[in-house]
Amino acid sequence: MLSVEQARDAILQTVRPLTATERVGLRQSLGRILVTDVLARLDVPAYRNSAMDGYAFRHVDTDLYQRFQVAGISLAGHPFHGDLDVGQCVRIMTGALVPVDADTVVMQEHVTREGDSITLQRTPKPGANVRHPGEDLRGGETLLPASRKLNAADLGLLASQGISEADVLRRPRIAFFSTGDELKGIGETLQPGDVYDSNRYTLFGMLSKLDVDILDMGVIPDQPQAVEHAFAQASRLADVVITSGGVSVGDADYVTDTLRKTGSVDFWKIAVKPGKPLAFGKLNEDCLFFGLPGNPVSVMATFLLFARPAILKLRGRKRHTLPEYLAICDTPIYKSPGRKDYQRGVYRIDEQGQWRVSTTGGQGSHILRSMSAANCFIALPLLSGNLEAGARVSVIPFTDLL
Repeated sequence: MLSVEQARDAILQTVRPLTATERVGLRQSLGRILVTDVLARLDVPAYRNSAMDGYAFRHVDTDLYQRFQVAGISLAGHPFHGDLDVGQCVRIMTGALVPVDADTVVMQEHVTREGDSITLQRTPKPGANVRHPGEDLRGGETLLPASRKLNAADLGLLASQGISEADVLRRPRIAFFSTGDELKGIGETLQPGDVYDSNRYTLFGMLSKLDVDILDMGVIPDQPQAVEHAFAQASRLADVVITSGGVSVGDADYVTDTLRKTGSVDFWKIAVKPGKPLAFGKLNEDCLFFGLPGNPVSVMATFLLFARPAILKLRGRKRHTLPEYLAICDTPIYKSPGRKDYQRGVYRIDEQGQWRVSTTGGQGSHILRSMSAANCFIALPLLSGNLEAGARVSVIPFTDLL
């Protein structure tokens, strides 16, 4: 059997980051990856403006005067257009245009006003509280570099330049479906032997965290023609196709056989628990395929361990693997050597800053509640056996991934 690391490395070697681009509106560009440098169109600030609410005047006049006549007011969007005579000033607000004749702004807290005149209580330095054009950014400078993931501040920066669109990498398109005659949709009546399909909902939740375009193709019955048609349709629409169920060796498991007919596939047994069987391959030159096991916890674990890193690389991300932290386990752990085990746990950080973790109880791959109750995997090495309470273990937090 392949180790987790061998399987993940083999998958990542197959993945080529997407290079297709698209132009989207500014709001739609949040979280997307820029494909080219964006240059500033305007100086920032674009004009001299006040950094304070106060009064604008010529500093040279303070050699003769400490009392100034208020000649008008300059508001943001409504500048003062007149000329200042010697000994005059203008009431000015933060962000407002500084009159041509003025060079200094005194804070309103540092003056005494009586009618239409002010007296300086404190004389500021020449040029105080005046922002100059291009002080923050010059037109033509790089505003945002290529390969940057756009955040909220970046959107504001682009908007401040009058830029309404951005050229970004196209999102990966992910199609997924479940296979099995026993699976029923929510709202359908269950017959003996039937279960509601939960895997499509957990996959949707995890994919939604990855900034991808999602195509839910529903439940495909255990019929070779239906599976083959689903693969053909999905491979035309998506960069990645993910299925759950149908990758074992049962008489009605057609996923792997159909893959061998319509694409290329490696059927792997991986030394991992949960999720021993995994099918990986291509439906065509550009469409990756992941055939995940059918048990609910196995679906979630194999997605996080194998499919998620591939999708991140497809998106151009440099870091693919999940971070691990050392913790003291407060409960005993039961494990047989031979597979790397990802048990579900709840971690916390105690008053001394020490990571601690306990298991969620039953660890069967069908117990979806164990994932709902957990906030991490307890990652146990291949050769590890049972562990007593107090042992140090690796934990992989996943709250933000689900």
